[in-house]
Amino acid sequence: MSLRVLSVSTLYPSAARPGFGLFVARQFDALAQRGDVEVELVCPVAKPVWPLSLLRAPSPEAFRLPADRAADFPVHYLPFANVPGLSARWNPALIARAVLPLARRLHAARPFDVVDAQFFYPDGAAAARIAGALGLPLTITARGSDIHLWGQNGAALTQILSAARQAAGMRAVSSALRADMAALGMDAKKIEVSHTGLDHTRFKPVARAEARARIAADLALAIPDGGPLLVSVGNLIPLKGQALAIEALTGLPDARLVIAGQGPERAALAVKAAGLGVGDRVIFTGSVHPEKLAVLLSAADAMVLPSEREGLANAWVEALACGAPIVIPDARRRARSGARSLRRQTGGAKPRRHRRRPGRPPRESAEPGRSRRQCRRVQLGGKRRPAG
Repeated sequence: MSLRVLSVSTLYPSAARPGFGLFVARQFDALAQRGDVEVELVCPVAKPVWPLSLLRAPSPEAFRLPADRAADFPVHYLPFANVPGLSARWNPALIARAVLPLARRLHAARPFDVVDAQFFYPDGAAAARIAGALGLPLTITARGSDIHLWGQNGAALTQILSAARQAAGMRAVSSALRADMAALGMDAKKIEVSHTGLDHTRFKPVARAEARARIAADLALAIPDGGPLLVSVGNLIPLKGQALAIEALTGLPDARLVIAGQGPERAALAVKAAGLGVGDRVIFTGSVHPEKLAVLLSAADAMVLPSEREGLANAWVEALACGAPIVIPDARRRARSGARSLRRQTGGAKPRRHRRRPGRPPRESAEPGRSRRQCRRVQLGGKRRPAG
């Protein structure tokens, strides 16, 4: 008999953002292959209230799957009312209000066994309301910034801790994150650590000469001999720090930087590169398919990710698995615990750390884990299964 799971995730690809939340998508792809778990996924999409919706509304592409993705489980994109920059403390209630009518209909037709959330805030706090309304147990995954960022917000923290008390089980992607959750007041006995998954059939080393020849053909990237190739993988948002990587090129006259990803900072980053006189050495590829990304990483001399907050990022795991050293901010003791996990998973490759900015360590995490449904356990991702 299959376990029926209703999962809530604001992190999931759409036609508008095909590269967003790919780690969640891969987790559920692997889960759908198990055969003993049935998932229905609800993806809340913020829609500004009127009259702001006249100026800033999600496109129709935000409510459908990317063209290259065919999910083996139902995916429902639902708008929820939002006031950009102002409604963060109310977003869990607004998401629950939007999702509950659909959740009740689905539950009445074919009852669920558990409600799951793929991010602690606002997803987990919203899922807690939904689980309470349906009388179902709750599981929540913590990934990093949902704890380290929203855990510093009083209104959000109150809701996070309330959801944690309600949850039958929780997942953390690293032992350091589990410790941070416990430090906030969560019950450590209910938190299970499940490290970031990796599809080794996709992410594996390719000889550098072969890799550079292939990216020249597949991505139209001709890499001249004699200079280092740096690759930065991630959404183009300020948190990921691609601007720092561009600035670093001013001290690396022979290096070229390939930025793989898409996002709202694309134009600003191009302007910055031109203003620093390095525009001819910065290449924007947009989103890159996983198979091609593995080749790009194999071609790189280093993968650079100077994020403000990272802890156990997918890009770290993927780069190391392809044999590329990583250049990241100094995450001191906490990130080193994550780095040890990476070395175990990628066959002993040791990440290189490079201090780019002072301040508190960046600690954001990613990806799959296992959940606990009261006295019954089910693996909702993969400590032992590939994420793809």
